[in-house]
Amino acid sequence: MDTLNYLGQGFGVALTPYNLVTALSGTLIGTVVGLLPGLGPINGVALLIPIAFALGLPPESALILLAAVYLGCEYGGRISSILLNIPGEASTVMTTLDGYPMARQGLAGVALSLSAWSSFIGAFIATCGMVLFAPLLAKWAIAFGPAEYFVLMVFAIVCLGGMAGDRPLKTFIAALIGLFLSCVGIDANSGVYRFTGDNIHLTDGIQFVVLVLGLFSISEILLLLEKTHRGQEAVEATGRMMFNFKEAASVFWVNIRCGVLGFIMGVLPGAGATLASAVAYMTEKRIAGTSGTFGQGDKRGLAAPETAIGGAACGALVPMLTLGVPGSGTTAVMIGALSLYNITPGPLLFQQQPDIVWGLIASLFVANIMLVILNIPMIRIFTRILAVPNWALVPVIAIITGIGVYAVHATTFDLFLMIGIGIFGYILRKFDFPLSPVLLGFILGGLMEQNLRRALSISNGALEILWSSPITFGCWILTAIMLFLPLLRIWRRRSAQRRALANV
Repeated sequence: MDTLNYLGQGFGVALTPYNLVTALSGTLIGTVVGLLPGLGPINGVALLIPIAFALGLPPESALILLAAVYLGCEYGGRISSILLNIPGEASTVMTTLDGYPMARQGLAGVALSLSAWSSFIGAFIATCGMVLFAPLLAKWAIAFGPAEYFVLMVFAIVCLGGMAGDRPLKTFIAALIGLFLSCVGIDANSGVYRFTGDNIHLTDGIQFVVLVLGLFSISEILLLLEKTHRGQEAVEATGRMMFNFKEAASVFWVNIRCGVLGFIMGVLPGAGATLASAVAYMTEKRIAGTSGTFGQGDKRGLAAPETAIGGAACGALVPMLTLGVPGSGTTAVMIGALSLYNITPGPLLFQQQPDIVWGLIASLFVANIMLVILNIPMIRIFTRILAVPNWALVPVIAIITGIGVYAVHATTFDLFLMIGIGIFGYILRKFDFPLSPVLLGFILGGLMEQNLRRALSISNGALEILWSSPITFGCWILTAIMLFLPLLRIWRRRSAQRRALANV
């Protein structure tokens, strides 16, 4: 009953006229940002952080705005995937496999509406999961001490590589780069200057907004400048715009399975929507067997990744709120936003500031309903926005990015540092290094260092504290499993290749 009372209190916060307008604005902005290829939720949320802070939004309204943008970007990312065969972000790569063939068959409206409905179902299942399990996890998380938090963050870093498909080594390297960048600045304990190059502007470390916008926005601008043509024309969404009952019924159990799967994958630190969509698609393809036409416009192949993306997006908020550990790159940005309001996410947040937590959870229900209502009738408008050429898009992104960085500390050094980080991020992307692990490593680096030092202070320098409790021991076992998974995948792939060669 306490949970229902808190949820009712949260709806009292989310349904105020001010927060309803805030959520509506966030869903609109997020959808537009998401449908523009390459921008994605990290950029959308990062760009709005300084704006929300400058407008003086209260913390619960700022968090509702950022969460609505986050969900809107996840919805918007499918539009360019289906109409242009260009993933709006990494997680929608799987959406193109069956969404674009449906569009080519004259079912663009059906594909867009069915994907919106699937995203809603996945997000609804995950939000219900948050209501049921987040308070329990928060109570359990109170048992976490500095040693437990340190080992948990090691596990989160290792999860990035263990679940990163065919690029575990590059993912680990990217995370280590983020850990290194988190060490720049004054050591809080000794007062020693670390990796500052005697530059006074780096004494407080690299600012979060500078890193985020440099890595993602500037590197994306450089990639856009490489393109000298506008690419494919959008497939016009003709015919009926809504799926029918038979089509919805055919993917019902797909929605249920992939919604639960997406929530679970979202809760795992470092897994995120990209992995959830891939696992959901491959799982449903195996379940369908020979009866499926996956890759040729199968509606189950469209519904599976979209439902998982919606579930993972909401599920990623659970470790952020309960443990203070980002479940994805976007929630890492949101943790940075909370720090601007002097709010520390973690188990005590549920007790000390329930209005913020439950207001956010209730707003997820509201934002998802808004997104379904907005997305279906606005399909034709979105296809026109996709026609914006790169020569007009690049300056807009550059101006918004520059304003976002300069507004934080009003120093030109941050602008030059952002450009330098952007060039570095561009190089990483050219060599196929993922950028989200850099961001996660940066966020976790400072927390890992603080908790390691606290744990060693408690034990007078004895390392046994790092594996002596049941929680730390269990986390180390999970970490070992995550380290073993990439090796197992490589071994299985090479074994399959040897068998194939032997049969030739």
